[in-house]
Amino acid sequence: MRGNDSLNGIKLRCYAGTTGIILAMDVVPSRRKNLLGFAIERERLPGGQWKWLQGLLRFPGQARAINTPVDSNLAPFQKFRWSDYCVYPDTKYKYKVTGVYGTPSQLKYVSGPEVEVKTEPLYKGAHQIIFNRAAAASQAYKRKFGSTNPDDTNDPRSKDARVWLSRGLQERLYSFLNRALDSNWALDIAIYEFELPEIADILEKARRQGAQIRVIYHAKEGDEQTEINTLTLIPLKTNDKLPRQTNAIFHHKFCILSRVTPDGRREPQSVLTGSTNFTPNGVYRQANVVHIIENKAIARNYLELFEELFQGADPRETKSYINTKHPVKPGSIPQAVFSPRSKFSDIQEVAAIVQKASRDLVFCTTFNLHPDICQALLGTPASDIIRYGLQNSRTKITGTHRYGQFTATAMFKSGLEGFLKETTAGQKGNILVHLKTILTDFSTNNPTVITGSNNFSANASSRNDENMLIIGGETSVADVYACEMMRLYDHYRFRYNQRAKGQRGPKKRLTLYDSDEWTARYFQKGTLPYLERIRFSGGNA
Repeated sequence: MRGNDSLNGIKLRCYAGTTGIILAMDVVPSRRKNLLGFAIERERLPGGQWKWLQGLLRFPGQARAINTPVDSNLAPFQKFRWSDYCVYPDTKYKYKVTGVYGTPSQLKYVSGPEVEVKTEPLYKGAHQIIFNRAAAASQAYKRKFGSTNPDDTNDPRSKDARVWLSRGLQERLYSFLNRALDSNWALDIAIYEFELPEIADILEKARRQGAQIRVIYHAKEGDEQTEINTLTLIPLKTNDKLPRQTNAIFHHKFCILSRVTPDGRREPQSVLTGSTNFTPNGVYRQANVVHIIENKAIARNYLELFEELFQGADPRETKSYINTKHPVKPGSIPQAVFSPRSKFSDIQEVAAIVQKASRDLVFCTTFNLHPDICQALLGTPASDIIRYGLQNSRTKITGTHRYGQFTATAMFKSGLEGFLKETTAGQKGNILVHLKTILTDFSTNNPTVITGSNNFSANASSRNDENMLIIGGETSVADVYACEMMRLYDHYRFRYNQRAKGQRGPKKRLTLYDSDEWTARYFQKGTLPYLERIRFSGGNA
């Protein structure tokens, strides 16, 4: 849900996701003089108390304690975009923005507008989307759990730590599977990494209650992941599972829920997709998403592919089958796109979508991208598209900042942020951002979201078993993705700024400006900060 209003020359626009809300501010030129930043209040409706949003930066000379947040009426936000991640799904909130003026020793306030929005739900609607907290919330983890290792079952706080890191993703995944209550339901699952015995138990319970269960999983001779998958799936009957052996990898992560008719046919109802493997790494440590779409036509596409694979389709023939039965339909939305396929037609469609972006682009990707995708995402310095992105290699996080590039620390040898050592069960290397998500024009009424298992690489297109979902014109979906992807981006950008040397990053890096100097770059016409200020707050530029 979105909302916007203006008062006294101050403007506020809100984009509400599920567990985050982006707030975009603007001021008329006459309100820029002596502007020290914005103070923002939040009220949970109905009848909640107003609370100031908080930050970590202070004015020079202000008393401070390390990592202690401060109310924004005392230390205002010196940005035209801020995000609030202390919200709950399916809940109404009201925000009030106040312009902070004067000097650090004598602050003055100008009232701005109030805007009411409601966050998106997790358990109803055509799209139900949830991102875990994962590694991006590490400083908050430190404050909440100290040195607790979420994998250490001897630590009484480890369970709570896992719940906190999952932020409902595990529960939402389990609840989807638990919808297969009896003989009226069927679950068909295609999965790359299956390491959570709890999921195997859910499936076996559903089977005992009469539900029809089938699982296809990645398999390869001499492969460690195959051994783990096979061991975890022991509780399932042999006829209910199929090891999928290919020359590459069976990289799917989707589940289809179907009703079973009296004559035994499956009538697909919904599909769960996204980037999340059934592993502790996928649910707790990596940044991942689960996306449930209640769309019978889309679910039927996934089921058609599953049926072909479960019948033991020769991997060498799968490409021909997908080329013929599931061709890419340029411009068709929503659309499920599968691979392996020929001639990189899926890559071409994604690149075309990115190249058609008119205002902004946000992405989070993993591993090596196909050159056409890479070029489309990065653009050129002359482009007026606002670009924010993260690309996770096995050893580092590369960020895209409007049109510049930066590299942020992805892994500390002593552990993430010095308090939690990363583990990579079932995977090679250290992967923190595991998403495969691209979002174009989220600040408009016609955004496009691309999500799924496909890494947008040459192998993902031509060799791996993959899927992606393309969704257009759904502002509520775009807002969920924008809030969470910008959360990740801001985390790694802040880490970069803390370690950057020389003139990069903000002046007086960890303190606020004591004048309106911070606003200068946002009012320099023709620049990306100028365009971002106007576009994100709902204006045209």
